[in-house]
Amino acid sequence: MTDPVLHTITTVLRRAPEWVRHDLVAKDAGTRERAEEALAAMIAAALHAQP
Repeated sequence: MTDPVLHTITTVLRRAPEWVRHDLVAKDAGTRERAEEALAAMIAAALHAQP
């Protein structure tokens, strides 16, 4: 990955809401999937917003 991409992803991860962090380690597969999809959407939006 390029440095700007890595920086963007790292920034999104640092700013991820607590519920996403919590749900990523949930035992329930549906809960984990929801958190994964939310995080993926946040990362995609941040990458799309890059110049």
